[in-house]
Amino acid sequence: MPALDEPLKKILGGNTAKVLADHLDLHTVGDLLHHYPRRYAERGELTRLSELPLDEHVTVVAQVADARVHTFNHGRGQRLEVTLTDGSGRLQLVFFGRGVHKPHKDLLPGRRAMFAGKVSVFNRKLQLAHPEYQLLDADSGTDAVDAFAGRLIPLYPACQQMASWKISKAVDAVLPSADDAVDPLPPALREGRGLTTLPDALRKIHRPGSKADVATARDRLKWDEAFVLQVALARRRHADAQLPAVPRRPRAGGLLDAFDARLPFELTEGQRKVSREIFDDLATDHPMHRLLQGEVGSGKTMVALRAMLAVVDAGGQAAMLAPTEVLAQQHHRSVVEMMGDLAEGGLLGGAEQGTKVVLLTGSMGTAARRRALLDLVTGEAGIVIGTHALIEDKVAFHDLGLVVVDEQHRFGVEQRDALRGKGKQPPHLLVMTATPIPRTVAMTVFGDLETSVLDQLPAGRSPIASHVVPAQDKPHFLARAWERVREEAEAGHQAYVVCPRIGDEDEETGSSAKTGPEDAADKRPPLAVTEVAAQLAAGPLRGLRIEILHGRMAPEAKDDVMRRFAAGEVDVLVATTVIEVGVNVPNATVMVIMDADRFGVSQLHQLRGRVGRGSAPGLCLLVTDMPPAAPARARLDAVAATLDGFELSRIDLEQRREGDVLGQAQSGVRSSLRMLTVIEDEEVIAAAREEAVATVRADPELTALPELRTALDALLDAERERYLDKG
Repeated sequence: MPALDEPLKKILGGNTAKVLADHLDLHTVGDLLHHYPRRYAERGELTRLSELPLDEHVTVVAQVADARVHTFNHGRGQRLEVTLTDGSGRLQLVFFGRGVHKPHKDLLPGRRAMFAGKVSVFNRKLQLAHPEYQLLDADSGTDAVDAFAGRLIPLYPACQQMASWKISKAVDAVLPSADDAVDPLPPALREGRGLTTLPDALRKIHRPGSKADVATARDRLKWDEAFVLQVALARRRHADAQLPAVPRRPRAGGLLDAFDARLPFELTEGQRKVSREIFDDLATDHPMHRLLQGEVGSGKTMVALRAMLAVVDAGGQAAMLAPTEVLAQQHHRSVVEMMGDLAEGGLLGGAEQGTKVVLLTGSMGTAARRRALLDLVTGEAGIVIGTHALIEDKVAFHDLGLVVVDEQHRFGVEQRDALRGKGKQPPHLLVMTATPIPRTVAMTVFGDLETSVLDQLPAGRSPIASHVVPAQDKPHFLARAWERVREEAEAGHQAYVVCPRIGDEDEETGSSAKTGPEDAADKRPPLAVTEVAAQLAAGPLRGLRIEILHGRMAPEAKDDVMRRFAAGEVDVLVATTVIEVGVNVPNATVMVIMDADRFGVSQLHQLRGRVGRGSAPGLCLLVTDMPPAAPARARLDAVAATLDGFELSRIDLEQRREGDVLGQAQSGVRSSLRMLTVIEDEEVIAAAREEAVATVRADPELTALPELRTALDALLDAERERYLDKG
């Protein structure tokens, strides 16, 4: 067995290995060697008691100033209070019950030690309760003192059950195995880029002699992650290019030409350019894999519809997959409206070149469902729009040529895969998202898809003004917000009010509302649709026509509310984030987002895109109780300050860890990126992609690079391999 695959329990003993496995997901020597320090402290840096952050796990070196045992509960309970000092400030430690005996013996005044624990406040003083500690006195051996005095101290991502220095000791035990690490980088690439060897990088990252060592190690380890991942994606693209597909070219004088001739407006230059890219892909004899990114309202649906019409022209069928029933119905309605009698092929009054456009959702009646299934299997229906219902076994196509997936991040790869399996040969694939994805994330997460970007808004779109409404500090701002809603309604416009929760019974939030650490201070449950709607109807919006919409309503009821809102029969729609994607009501001009701090940046940007879709200007009001200094307020200020989704997606990514983004994208497996940050390391990722493409082109099976193959197998365990296959 290679040294790095050795189970940790063989080297560290059962208990330590069990904690590392259960709490940090580290099982082998290799896992632990790739568990890199989060940062490094010099001893002086560790000891600033005056700057301790509340509610964080910290490691401090300090001297015991005072230690006293207090009794309570008529002498039955004991509490040890220890005061530490380091010249810059003081900190109290507290131990209770049986846990007082050992620290009482160890922590005598004048002794120095290293302490780790979570900083809390008690009686207005900072304290650590039951911290772990390691004595640094002369009698603990000169080695320990030297180790902590002279060097950079690696601080590892730790957990309550295993402090950073215990992880450090475990690393000491396995570090000799670093010499056996298999180097995945081809020697020519490593030397050409001036990178150190992998064993050297592992030694330097864990036990650096200087900051320069850390930099050398990081440069090398970033390259490993970027290159191995990009090779996996390049091989995927290479394999896809070998698959057969039916070329689909629109025919002159066919459905697409008839549709274009009826368009009441000009396509934007961006729409024309992206359409050309898509049509070029559809004309090839291997499957298109394209990601279409477009700002909210940039006209992605129009581009997708023209691609679907081209495929129908070429004798195939096109399927559009939407994440929710509301959205599938909405897409179906807007496609039928855009196509007019071209959507009634074969029906009385239908256009001669037309086709049938059918809807397929889980809640349809049996008769309608049977009719839709029949239209699909006979080829009568050229276009089908639906939800997960399209993926069921019973659904069969006559000749599926194109799959369009709307809002990629809401669809599992398995679902995309199941739909693709319904073609006689692999169908072409177009994935659409209105969540702007920075270029490097697109390269890393969707690296197996070619990317097209729509960044122009169609003519006639109005700008959206956004403002933060601090309801707690300035209640009159909130009162003014409701006045604005009433003014818009009186001018004949409509408004959305979005809340994070559905109602009382809804303990877990039904929407994907975010709760950040700052919410811990805010014990109030998130505002709910049912309560807010009742308060508005009885209070500031009395007399207006108010309706509610949320995910737990019956599909017919949801569709009915949406239809009446679209028809202008409802003034104010109080909803959860079910309206986040794809709802198109040009007459809606105001969006009020309650508890806006509970949503992510990208989600707020998506929601805001529901207004300003007509000729009247849009207004988005972000209501929050967060104080001005809170990180959540900074997030809201960023959203209010720019309409550029790509800029916001960078901010969003910087505030979350990329691991979240990539971890989800890679099927929920723990993110493979430990050293690489997809925003800061843009140049490394772009260079790694170029090197990977060249490597795979020269040797698709990597026959001459067995070490790289080994690293790929480690990255692409069975689950990830399946994920990339389906991607």
